[in-house]
Amino acid sequence: MDLNYTSEDLAFRDHVRAFLDANLPADLQQKVRKHLRMAKEDYVRWHKILARQGWVAPAWPVEYGGTGWTPVQRHIWEEECARAGTPPILPFGVNMVAPVIMAFGNDAQKAYYLPRILSCEDWWCQGYSEPGAGSDLASLKTTAVREGDHYIVNGQKTWTTLAQHADMIFCLVRTDTGVRKQEGISFLLIDMHTPGVTVRPIIMLDEDHEVNEVFFDNVKVPVQNLIGQENKGWTYAKYLLGHERTGIAAVGRSKRELASLKKLAAAQSKNGKPLIEDPLFAAKVATLEIELMALEMTVLRVLAQANKAPGPEASVLKVRGTDIQQTLSELMVEAVGPQALPFDPAYLEGSAEHAVTGEDDAAPLASHYFNFRKTSIYGGSNEIQRNIITQMILGL
Repeated sequence: MDLNYTSEDLAFRDHVRAFLDANLPADLQQKVRKHLRMAKEDYVRWHKILARQGWVAPAWPVEYGGTGWTPVQRHIWEEECARAGTPPILPFGVNMVAPVIMAFGNDAQKAYYLPRILSCEDWWCQGYSEPGAGSDLASLKTTAVREGDHYIVNGQKTWTTLAQHADMIFCLVRTDTGVRKQEGISFLLIDMHTPGVTVRPIIMLDEDHEVNEVFFDNVKVPVQNLIGQENKGWTYAKYLLGHERTGIAAVGRSKRELASLKKLAAAQSKNGKPLIEDPLFAAKVATLEIELMALEMTVLRVLAQANKAPGPEASVLKVRGTDIQQTLSELMVEAVGPQALPFDPAYLEGSAEHAVTGEDDAAPLASHYFNFRKTSIYGGSNEIQRNIITQMILGL
């Protein structure tokens, strides 16, 4: 494949940059670039700006509201959004459940749910992990028992990101307990406002409320909310995870963070010289940059497989992408040293204009570092991904 941008690609990039310059709100840009916490309203505001432009779901087929962009154009779009510092489009609706609905849902489900995802009328969350079923997801215990035209759902999900805001949750549920564990799972869409659904916060080390426990107590779910066939949900779950893991690579965001790391290191001194000129630290940065360049080439190779659902190569992107993200957060803390230590929730939440120490760039870095410990776990832990690579790519 030719990895050089064509004149049409460069013109497209200029068009995208002009749009972002004109439409990205400055307050959202500052939050992203400074690693400050985002509110629900921040995500929704940016989503709706893109929805009005018709650019909120570039990877969707045109008939469902996609852009018709080429894979390279989609890569340019993601890279330019990261460079500009846009809030992310949350993946649970646009990039995770929507592809499953398109591939396995019926016409009524497509007609109802897809427009509401595009408009952000529905905020989605993911009901996969359970207290006893994380990496071993097929061991899930949440049950859905059919009674007439409804399922009765009982059980618990955990680590459910932003469920406190969600209108809908896509869930893996056990509909048959008498077969091999992967064969008795179904894929169910559940309204979070249904009686019997309870959301309890999990407050993390940095006091942020990002994840939750979700409990189902005799929750009635219409059978029409079943995606595809009963007991075939494991197939749909793997399809969804391929899309999730590809997105986790986040090359554009890592390129922006690499630029921030270099800027931080240039502003710090060691032995009377900028830290970025220290041979040992510079070698760490150079190694990381080489790995990021290699990841980007791999992402482009995957994107070039047009009209093909992500396969086991998504596991490669997930492992390398999250390794790089974690190393970036580590080197940022290393670069600023003790200035990253103070915990300043007022600044992180945006209620204070400046950090209590006066080091605005350094203040969020410890919180950012701790938060990014999760990246090698969610979407299927990296240990599990290495097993997939070993079995499905290397054939061992």
